[in-house]
Amino acid sequence: MRRQIPAFTAFVLGLTLPLANAGAENLPRPDAPFTGVVADTREKSTPAFPEPVKAPKGAPNVLLILLDDVGFSASSTFGGAAATPELDKLAAGGLRYNQFHTTAICSPTRASLLTGRNQHQTGFGNLADVATGYPAYNSIWKKETASIAQVLKLNGYSTAAFGKWHNTPTWEISPVGPFDRWPTGLGFEYFYGFLAGETSQLEPQLYRNTVAVEPGKTPTQGYHLTSDIVDDAVKWLHNHESVAPEKPFFLYFATGATHAPHHVPQEWIDKYKGQFDQGWDKLREENFARQKTLGVIPANAELTPRPEGLPAWETLSADQKKLYAHQMEVYSAFLSHTDHEVGRLLKALDDEGRAKDTLVLYIVGDNGGSAEGGLNGSDANLGTLQGANTDVAFQLQHLSDLGSPSYDNHYAAGWSWATTTPFQWMKQIASHFGGTRNPLVVSWPGHVAQSEAIRAQFGHVNDIAPTVYAAAGVAFPEKVDGVAQTPLEGKSLLPSFSDPNVKSAHTEQYFEIFGNRAIYKDGWVAGARRYQPWEIFTDITKIFRGGFENDRWELYHVEEDFSQAHDLADKNPEKLAELKAEFDKEARRNGVYPLVPIPEPGKRPIPAAGKTHFVFYDGVDRLPAQALPEIGARSHRITATLDNADGKAEGVIIADGGRHGGFSLYVKDGKLIYASNLFGQKLERVVGKALPKGKATVVYEFDVDFSLKEAAKGLVSAALVAKARPGQARLTVNGEEVASEHLSSFGGFGSIGTETLDIGKDLGSPVSPDYESPFAFTGKIEKVELELK
Repeated sequence: MRRQIPAFTAFVLGLTLPLANAGAENLPRPDAPFTGVVADTREKSTPAFPEPVKAPKGAPNVLLILLDDVGFSASSTFGGAAATPELDKLAAGGLRYNQFHTTAICSPTRASLLTGRNQHQTGFGNLADVATGYPAYNSIWKKETASIAQVLKLNGYSTAAFGKWHNTPTWEISPVGPFDRWPTGLGFEYFYGFLAGETSQLEPQLYRNTVAVEPGKTPTQGYHLTSDIVDDAVKWLHNHESVAPEKPFFLYFATGATHAPHHVPQEWIDKYKGQFDQGWDKLREENFARQKTLGVIPANAELTPRPEGLPAWETLSADQKKLYAHQMEVYSAFLSHTDHEVGRLLKALDDEGRAKDTLVLYIVGDNGGSAEGGLNGSDANLGTLQGANTDVAFQLQHLSDLGSPSYDNHYAAGWSWATTTPFQWMKQIASHFGGTRNPLVVSWPGHVAQSEAIRAQFGHVNDIAPTVYAAAGVAFPEKVDGVAQTPLEGKSLLPSFSDPNVKSAHTEQYFEIFGNRAIYKDGWVAGARRYQPWEIFTDITKIFRGGFENDRWELYHVEEDFSQAHDLADKNPEKLAELKAEFDKEARRNGVYPLVPIPEPGKRPIPAAGKTHFVFYDGVDRLPAQALPEIGARSHRITATLDNADGKAEGVIIADGGRHGGFSLYVKDGKLIYASNLFGQKLERVVGKALPKGKATVVYEFDVDFSLKEAAKGLVSAALVAKARPGQARLTVNGEEVASEHLSSFGGFGSIGTETLDIGKDLGSPVSPDYESPFAFTGKIEKVELELK
């Protein structure tokens, strides 16, 4: 086993390394000189292989864990109602940081975390999904901001990433890449997980390195994504230990949990039955009391009030309470299940004897609790953006199925507020700690002065990279692959490992997401909030509106006011003006302007840009939406050239999407069928005749009309009516029309971005309940053509 760096040495490194090693070297290092002898004969010559790059002596393993959409007070470790005994155990032997911060949303947090820079410097000023053509917002990972994995790999570490990524330009997610901005192109030697912002936990779309792969089990066989990535990570650790136990590793483990959909086995949900009948107001009070008892918030911290727009629990109807309480039962079960699975990974480290020389950095959430389920919650999460039905009575019809693969479920916004106790607001709201403050738990046996201790130093996700470099004794490079590196923005947390009273090295930090913005400096915070975050899926225009000059700024002295309970803007206008000017300076330095640039998908360099005719061949599968034509509200034609040699062929000819939205053309029970699935809430079929024996040309044609009368039938949302894309659908076989129907909606957009287009099968979840995936076509497909009219 490798010798560990003594605690005092690590402490000194934490103080000195960032300055001492600034611009110290270039990576990769030049090849070492040949140490043998080359002469004119073998007898006079001496061979010598070059020595491989080795990590600094005693460099620790590093396990970086990141959960998704977990608020500050969700876990029992920080006062929450969801039991997280494995995290409790880790914290009992380590440190809990209660003033650690994220960026308030997914992709930016991950980019800042993995580079040590501010999010805008990396190209991730916002989500990869809303990329715009400005350097700070284009989602193109900057070569000037090399990742921790890249730096450590070039310093002799093994590197691997598991789980959620969400940091690749969406238009580069295709079978042909390019792959240089996938995890394996950014320093990770191995990757297993998903690339999008969310995926089904039970029927996910996965990649191993750069190749799409299918889960090894089905939901009915007990499959769950968190369990799967833990299994794969443990296997990777076992392989590493078996082959190169002397080589340190950097393992990045980022769960899809607890981002919606909230999928979890029923036995975990049952454990929480009846535990949230008291509602979110009371739960917040209970969390606050537990936090005081645990000491994770100061004794003088105050509980901030419920924001305007969120209803008081006591004002809700019995049906609302029944639905919302069960949603929180499901969510809490999801978090507890996640804790259990991460515990298996930690146990594997311990079983291998590696825990004692492993630095564990466990960040409990990439932002605050998510209000994106809306005021009622939803069983069609991303479909809500298009106007899917979130009516309480509608959701109650399938209450007992929440947590299963049948629903893309999310809880009501009130629970996101309860899980960010004691702060104001939640995910997206970068102006307040409810959006940006997340727990950090650190474990490093022999290097932490006190176990089960609280640390109150101000920290940010960009502090993780310099902390890792300091712990490993690795110099921060001047250049990587010939590209000059942007200086690190974060500060090492290492001094606080051994000294609870050391002053915060991180004294200033700006925040900005969707125009919600703030600046922290020397114990003060000034911030401006622009909208209520539960509005994102019901009126997204509020996010992109202008008028930034009219935003009201608030001011908090957080050195004394832990929870931002007292707005001092009117009492101290001079300090507010000073901090607003400081934000402007930092915004200009980091490329934050223009605020909230409007996404223009049509201008992104997508492979399908400008094309109207596409040809797909048999066996093509897992083509993501970003690599495909945007059918949208356009009329279109699908032409399939088939051979039904024995007259008995059945199965999927072409499918795009899954059970939560999409379309499928298939043969079932001898009939040719086209199915349109709108968010998993409305299914329409066009049913034709039997497919003839022998060769056949099948054509599905959809001509959009703009009469919304039919679209309105059975749909409660005006937004959905406007987006329903009604039209006339026709099926023909060998030139003969075999079916014609008027469809009130076109379901050709899935509510989960990781469902894909497949030829000859339907991978992932099935678009239609008429079959189970993959329902492979048993005849022969010569080609399938898609033409946009």
